[in-house]
Amino acid sequence: MTTTTAFLGLGAMGFPMAGHLARAAQATGGRALVWNRSAHKAQAHTEQYGSQAVDLARCAQADVLLTCLPTSAQVDEVIAALEAHLRPGSLWVDCTSGHPEAGRAQRQRLAERGVTFLDAPVSGGTSGAEAGTLTVMLGGEAAEVEQARPHLAFAGKVVHVGGPGTGFAVKAINNVLLAANLWAAGEGLAVLARSGVNVAAALEVINASSGRSNASENLIGQRVVSREFPVTFALGLLAKDAGIALDVVESVKGSAPLLAQTLGLYRAAAQMIGEGEDHTAALRLIEQMNAREIA
Repeated sequence: MTTTTAFLGLGAMGFPMAGHLARAAQATGGRALVWNRSAHKAQAHTEQYGSQAVDLARCAQADVLLTCLPTSAQVDEVIAALEAHLRPGSLWVDCTSGHPEAGRAQRQRLAERGVTFLDAPVSGGTSGAEAGTLTVMLGGEAAEVEQARPHLAFAGKVVHVGGPGTGFAVKAINNVLLAANLWAAGEGLAVLARSGVNVAAALEVINASSGRSNASENLIGQRVVSREFPVTFALGLLAKDAGIALDVVESVKGSAPLLAQTLGLYRAAAQMIGEGEDHTAALRLIEQMNAREIA
């Protein structure tokens, strides 16, 4: 049997992710539907990838629905618009960086319609989305995860991390660790810049030593030192994810003072630098604090 997929949310990540589904559909004789709140983006996707741009109601009849939206609240809005029209037996895979509690509530709500919901956030950035090498962290039952695997054409790695909501939890913790590593590296490099050290040379040393991280290797040199700050992941969204991570900490009565401090720093940066700026622009706040560019 051929499969009809519907991908809802064609942002910086969703646009190329849905492109991989369209290519897979072309190879298997299936159909790849796409929807976006801004209809012109769905039409652009059709022109680039050969998908089929449809209205929201048409998505309800797909065998597999995939969402990639900014927040769980927006997923709730889409569910409310579609739930009366969904097909029992269909599968809903949510690639949003969502909230674990919201995901569990969405799962229960859709189960009442005979629809299986999996939380399946992704990591790997826009480059991974374009290359089809994203890591997908799936929360749900094992049999459901196996049902979803064939429809994750954008993935390089698929990991079942636990029951419902755990995919969102892992994603939130991953992103607050990104935030902490980025901030720590920014503080260190700002101090070195004030000391008269060549920042590019310092990065070369750090990236060959024990202080290296993804932030130092793949973000700071290319985005901060270069002064380019290309917007691929908004600062406001990283602050949102850090907030979800602290909700996870609170839900288990855990102790994570460093992560709590990270949340406070990124909320301040989003307010002072701008929620729509790239997440690496948070280091501009460090630069202001030190009266010196990391360059």
